[in-house]
Amino acid sequence: MNSIVQLFRSSIGRKFLMAITGVILVGFVIGHLVGNLQIFSPPDKINGYAEFLHGMGPMLWVVRLVLLASVLIHIWAAVSLTLENRQARGVTRYAVKHTIRATLASRTMRLTGFVVFFFLIYHLLQFTIGGVDDTFKANLARYTMQGDYHVAGISVVPAGASVLDVHTMVVKGFQNPIVSLFYVIAVGLLSFHLVHGVDSMFQTLGIRNASWSGGLRKFAVILAVLYFLGNLAIPAAILSGKIQLRPGWAKLDASAAQVTHTSH
Repeated sequence: MNSIVQLFRSSIGRKFLMAITGVILVGFVIGHLVGNLQIFSPPDKINGYAEFLHGMGPMLWVVRLVLLASVLIHIWAAVSLTLENRQARGVTRYAVKHTIRATLASRTMRLTGFVVFFFLIYHLLQFTIGGVDDTFKANLARYTMQGDYHVAGISVVPAGASVLDVHTMVVKGFQNPIVSLFYVIAVGLLSFHLVHGVDSMFQTLGIRNASWSGGLRKFAVILAVLYFLGNLAIPAAILSGKIQLRPGWAKLDASAAQVTHTSH
């Protein structure tokens, strides 16, 4: 127990916690992007993927709790280390020089981190809970699987299963230009956050050294750029009409609107 307390109290321990939670969160955002890119496939793909995740039951909640704990610890460690550094450094010439030498990404880590945090809350409300759009509720949209959905060659969602129509939810969400713009800005900030975050993570975990620090830095930049472009492609394809609502949705959309109007 004392070792755990010391881990949270020492600056080295908090940096280590930031690095470990950073690894978890980077893995999540990349996996989340890979899952979302299935929107470019027929609706069976992303709808089957979402049903597979929902079918994990308690395990899904374990993953969610780990992610939530990682976010909270990451933010707490970042804020506490920043406050500690300010108290130790004070307003000195060293502080000014340090700011000049610091990269733009490192100086904006707190700002980008908090913007992304609030964006994630909104994003969950819109696409996971479905509670920010009065004309479209996720539980009104169902989709019948046309074929099996496979994971590692194993059928996990059978053809004919009635599942949530996540494909329609995503398309309708990003058809709103304001939502898409907010999404692109937030993902851009997250990508900017990743540049310094991934680079710092390597250093804290002892992976970076003088011989390959430049290569790791380039890797962090390339990773952030690819992440941004991958996320940008989704709203861009929907707004340009490359990805459209599935055939037959218009009738369901009208029915959903009628049910919503009647309930009021």
